[in-house]
Amino acid sequence: MTRLAGWERALECTRAALDHKAYDLVVLETGRLTSIADYFVICSGRSDTQVQAIAQAVEEHLRTLGERPLSTEGLPHAQWALLDYGDVVVHVFYVPVREFYDLERLWIRAPRVELPEPFQSQARSQKTGTESR
Repeated sequence: MTRLAGWERALECTRAALDHKAYDLVVLETGRLTSIADYFVICSGRSDTQVQAIAQAVEEHLRTLGERPLSTEGLPHAQWALLDYGDVVVHVFYVPVREFYDLERLWIRAPRVELPEPFQSQARSQKTGTESR
């Protein structure tokens, strides 16, 4: 099976997260600023159970596409789950933890990627109110 390109991988992570009701999803293009990853997919869950479900859904969906994370962090406690796919890093936060760490502010120079439809509409409809920071 052919590996997905970075942007395609980011979109598939986005698809799985939104399908599991992730809130306030944003994709940051970090590749020009760091060698850590080309894209950060950042989203929130309203409980630790939802954070865990979103992270597991992303991992399971990408596995069906032949993709496995290089590492995963935070799943047992599910306050901040991280899935590292090399060129794409997925951050799934419990809402108060996301507000505390505020990755969007830390990576303010990273452009927000405009998602294609239907992802953009779906992401817009699944807000918790934390996007106005």
